[in-house]
Amino acid sequence: MSKGLKTVLITLGVIILAGVIIAGSVISGYNRVVVMDENVKNQWAQVETQLKRRYDLIPNLVETVKGYAAHEKGLFEDIAAARTKYFQANTPKGKMDAANQMEAPLSRLLLLQERYPELKANENFLKLQDSLEGTENRIAVARHRYNDAVLALNAYSRTFMGRFYAGIAGVGPAQYYQIPAGQSEAPKVKF
Repeated sequence: MSKGLKTVLITLGVIILAGVIIAGSVISGYNRVVVMDENVKNQWAQVETQLKRRYDLIPNLVETVKGYAAHEKGLFEDIAAARTKYFQANTPKGKMDAANQMEAPLSRLLLLQERYPELKANENFLKLQDSLEGTENRIAVARHRYNDAVLALNAYSRTFMGRFYAGIAGVGPAQYYQIPAGQSEAPKVKF
């Protein structure tokens, strides 16, 4: 084999090896950003599952409380409107806004038990209240996990190569689930 042919083959081998390494890196980065994007979508689906559970429980809770608090019509209308808005929303942002609008009326609903001592002892109300409390805890955990997934995707997408891979995959930044202003404090309960 001639010296020139060896040089050409070595150069060609180095170029092919470099190409394989670069292609592997691009494929790996692309796959990573796609997995992160899918994780954000999955975590959002978990939030929606818990919000749906909340909205399925609320009509039962409202009906139980209605028997004791017939004059609280405005509260029940607010809850119904927020529930309707949630199911009409088509985007995660719209669903987040609708879910956040449910927080205040739901807190007011649960505080009605202060005005109606016999409601506190009602077994159906207590079971529903426990179920709703468990659901609210699940929602908090699901929101946290969703925001963790958003953090991972957004942070990676802002890195030098992550931006490149996100652009190739067509993945944009995700939106955090934020609690609206004024609802970050727990309602005051007096016994």
